[in-house]
Amino acid sequence: MKKKILFRWLKLIILIYCLIGIAIYYGQDKILFHPQPVTAKSPYSFPFPYKEVNIPWSKESNINIIQFPATQAQAKGVVLYFHGNKQNISRYAKAAPAFTSRGYEVWMIDYPGFGKSTGEFTEQRLYDWALVFYKLAQARYSKDSIIIYGKSMGTGIAAQLATIRDCKALILEAPYYSFPSIIGSWLPVYPLNKMIRFQLPTWQYVKEVTNPIVIFHGTSDNTIPYRNSKKLRPYLKPTDEYITIDGGKHNDLPSFPVYEKKLDSLLK
Repeated sequence: MKKKILFRWLKLIILIYCLIGIAIYYGQDKILFHPQPVTAKSPYSFPFPYKEVNIPWSKESNINIIQFPATQAQAKGVVLYFHGNKQNISRYAKAAPAFTSRGYEVWMIDYPGFGKSTGEFTEQRLYDWALVFYKLAQARYSKDSIIIYGKSMGTGIAAQLATIRDCKALILEAPYYSFPSIIGSWLPVYPLNKMIRFQLPTWQYVKEVTNPIVIFHGTSDNTIPYRNSKKLRPYLKPTDEYITIDGGKHNDLPSFPVYEKKLDSLLK
């Protein structure tokens, strides 16, 4: 009798394991990405000046970029900002004043399906668009006046770009080791490296970046656990910085004095 009960429980556990695995595999795009499209004619209502730029990628695809000017007449440079996995630029525009007030323009790009950007959403497309984004900045600024900035999901894209193009610095806010490792932080019993289509291996890119790297991560981050990005530290150069923000969560790091102080020194 005990063996039968044990066998039933084992079958139930295996069934649940398989069902969760199937749900992760087929529902991974909805789990990982939460875009919010905006019609092309819809105006944005940012509380500060901006310019909208649209770059045709193909007949079916358009790259939408928002440029926030520096508050001073002559900009020191530009911050190429790669945002997170939710909504569109509207959600992240509040980050711009931290840089514009320090004399830098901030350019934000929306990924395919996010905001007014359209087209197929693939990992390679993210890298391809990042390069177009950089070339647009390069037409106006020298490499030592360009800062590549990634937040959350955008950190992997920013890091990849920094492996093929020079910059003043690569700044990563709440980065991850890789995309599969994020889910693996909560569900380590699945072979996620084979299940998740998007890899975005930040660890691999970070070790190839020759320019300065600064990482910010909070110890109370419940979206991308601190322990996940901490695995990036062995791949950093001795001159790079990994800044731990005690009590910092996923979206409040810019409110901490240590973050402000570091930006002051980087953008002086």
